[in-house]
Amino acid sequence: MSVISRIRYRIKIIFEKAGNEQLKKNLLRAIPFWIASLITALLAVLYTKLFGFAEEGTHFIVKNYSWLLFIITPLCFIVAWWIVKKFAPYSRGSGIPQVMAAIELANPKDDSKVNRLLSLRIIIVKISSSLILIFGGGAIGREGPTIQIAGSVFRIVNQWLPQWWPKISKRNMIMTGAAAGLAAAFNTPLGGIVFAVEELTKTHINYFKTALFTAIIIAGLTAQALLGPYLFLGYPKVSNLSSYIFFLVIGVSAVSGLLGSCMSKVILLLLHWKARFRFTYQHILYLVICSLMIVAIAHFFDNKILGSGKDIMTQTLFTTDKYSDWYVPGLRIAGPILSFTSGAAGGVFAPSLSAGASIGSTIAGWLHLSEANANLIILAGMVGFLTGVTRTPFTSAILVLEMTDRHSVILYLMLAALVSNLISLLIDRHSFYDRLKIQYLQEVKHEDRRIPDTKKG
Repeated sequence: MSVISRIRYRIKIIFEKAGNEQLKKNLLRAIPFWIASLITALLAVLYTKLFGFAEEGTHFIVKNYSWLLFIITPLCFIVAWWIVKKFAPYSRGSGIPQVMAAIELANPKDDSKVNRLLSLRIIIVKISSSLILIFGGGAIGREGPTIQIAGSVFRIVNQWLPQWWPKISKRNMIMTGAAAGLAAAFNTPLGGIVFAVEELTKTHINYFKTALFTAIIIAGLTAQALLGPYLFLGYPKVSNLSSYIFFLVIGVSAVSGLLGSCMSKVILLLLHWKARFRFTYQHILYLVICSLMIVAIAHFFDNKILGSGKDIMTQTLFTTDKYSDWYVPGLRIAGPILSFTSGAAGGVFAPSLSAGASIGSTIAGWLHLSEANANLIILAGMVGFLTGVTRTPFTSAILVLEMTDRHSVILYLMLAALVSNLISLLIDRHSFYDRLKIQYLQEVKHEDRRIPDTKKG
């Protein structure tokens, strides 16, 4: 008998002797969530460290050998795309739409479809492709990928359970994993809970609230134990606000929401156009053009188009260099468009936040606002742009709140999210992630229809 078999046997014997049958079932159901949460946190921390090293490598090259980007960036774009195409096509892009599609398909008859969206292979390819792309200067984030990685971890743990183990809802397991992933990525436990309820499911939270809360707690505490109790951004000054700031929050969030929705629409249109490509050289040519556009802008104009954009958020919120030039929002919107449509792995959470921050800081500079007023406008821009992309107003407001620990302005952030969400409807009634989720569902179903024909041939 193997070591694992002995452990399973001893656990079974122990609980068979237990008097409380319901307690036994509840504990057994909880254990997989605890194990998966711990693994998710460890992977999230490792991924965060590697992602940071990759961005530092890019900054070093930009500072000392910027001409090298003309070679490195196209090469990284092509390699990152090829890894995804060759080994795990559904690891491309953010990862959140794939998790949404997996939740919708979480039933026994669609196990094969879910396996294409969430698996160990997805984890490996997702991390590898995104790290290569960010090293090459791609304007992507790690938060969306972390959510797909976490969803994969929870699904794998669920699949490893022995037959005698009490059954656990696959759908709840995936949803909980995604929430834990977001909480570990941003160190925002409340954001993880709100995200699970607002974006991933319409199910009443009572059905899986205990599993959700414990998973987020374990993932968050483990991440904090390894990285420290950090804030994703810090503590911007937002005291002594002017009485008219209310109207500026409305204006900035409307502009940010509109631009966020427009960016999403452009990405979707380009992906739809790229879907017509039939030859590999077409994809490679597109990647070379996109990467060289990014490098040319970074080398000859401004390198703010590179990377996730977190440095822009910290610069505008915490330094005297608070006001962005008029063209920076354009760069922070163009970067994700050129990077996300590459077909490699990478998210839009952090790039969206940085785009919103640049919009807020630019408008604050035009109006010569004070430090506190400017900081609030920057935060409103972040919430507004992210809401325009994701259409999750509560998640966006709570995430920015937890990143900065500025509870005194929560009502302003919620106002920004609400205004942005309403304005975004002018561009598209559905979110960026909803559109991509539908695409992934169609793809996996189409693949299943083709498999029998292949076998017959």
